[in-house]
Amino acid sequence: MAARVIKRFLPKSLLGRSILIIVTPLVLLQLVSAFVFYESHWDKVSLRLARSVVGDIGAVVDLLAQNKTPAGRAAVLELASSRLALEAQIVDGEVLTNKENKITGVDFVETVLMRTMTEAIKKPFKIDGNRIEKHVVISVQLPEGVLEVVTNRKRLFSSTTYIFVLWMVGTAMILFGVATIFMRNQVRPIRRLAAAADDFGKGRDTPRFKPEGATEVRQAATAFISMRDRIQRQISQRTDMLSGVSHDLRTPLTRMKLDLEMRADKDGAEDIKADIAEMEHMLEAYLAFARGEGDEAPKTTDLSAMLTDVVGLARRKGAAVDLHSEGPIEAQVKPNAFKRCVTNLVENADRYADHVSVRAGQRGQAIEITIDDDGPGIPEDLREDAFKPFYRLENSRNPETGGVGLGLSIARDVIRGHGGDIALGESPAGGLRARLILPL
Repeated sequence: MAARVIKRFLPKSLLGRSILIIVTPLVLLQLVSAFVFYESHWDKVSLRLARSVVGDIGAVVDLLAQNKTPAGRAAVLELASSRLALEAQIVDGEVLTNKENKITGVDFVETVLMRTMTEAIKKPFKIDGNRIEKHVVISVQLPEGVLEVVTNRKRLFSSTTYIFVLWMVGTAMILFGVATIFMRNQVRPIRRLAAAADDFGKGRDTPRFKPEGATEVRQAATAFISMRDRIQRQISQRTDMLSGVSHDLRTPLTRMKLDLEMRADKDGAEDIKADIAEMEHMLEAYLAFARGEGDEAPKTTDLSAMLTDVVGLARRKGAAVDLHSEGPIEAQVKPNAFKRCVTNLVENADRYADHVSVRAGQRGQAIEITIDDDGPGIPEDLREDAFKPFYRLENSRNPETGGVGLGLSIARDVIRGHGGDIALGESPAGGLRARLILPL
């Protein structure tokens, strides 16, 4: 439980944790140094200064006891002023109201002074640190009256305290600044590597990224660049291969269609034409799934306008679709691929429902697009299976309108290529809801 509470207050970033690792020992060292200083040096110095002042006061008290004539008292008070730096006077007939030793305006210096006075002066006394600014007034009860001695606080306080504190704070701040600058320079390459990986995961190119920083960070960056190049090379090879396969498959299909047109009077020609058309449809679907996003470059796109085009196309095909977009929405996407993703979702919803609703808006650092329909929906335990390639939910969907089984697979492949994802849920309209999340 305690560890969980401590974790809540610890910094989450690598920079913050690194600085904490450096600063924590420094702070502990400063605290230990301060403890040693206050327990030994400052306490001893303050005690010695207080004993010096109290010794001078004791000498004045003893001299006054030996010189009770007015001339003798004046000589003692003059000696205290000229030789001991004590401004002293005797108030004849005065009696301290409180016979117990007491102190006014308590601080560390006065506490040490009171302790020393109690040990050295065996008479009632009072210490007042508030009557005169930057001075301490010490009153001692004598038989003939009260001796009032005024001394400067500087005699009781060592300036090394301020110097020590300023030195500690100053060096700590300098070291903290140096550590922050140094660790920021060390963390910057890691942040750039993370940004490059994030951009690449969202389908954005990172041509200017290069290894920099510490050896381990350079190794990670070099490994990322090698991985990126291999993936891009594989995608390029797959695209080139599919282009060739597409051309090779379309050629015999075209010849078959021409041959059927020339033999239109043959029995069964229409059925063969339908089979060829279905083959072309399936071929297009397979190639679209295998091709993925291809070599299309991402660019800033107005998603609101794109959704308007997609919905308009669906309406021209007879679909009942309404669109609500929360103002202009722009994002870095591969336009054709992303449009294909949304089109697949809208067409999939329209295929099994009477009415489709499309909503889009920005939610924090992501764009959310929801597509609701009033169709039969998909059981919760089968929703993840619906994204599998060539998987058809014939028990829950109309078998006469079923597609090849790649619409949702292509849509998820595209959106994940942009760093987002698609989730299926229950629509408020009673059918299926496809929720598309695209991080900005």
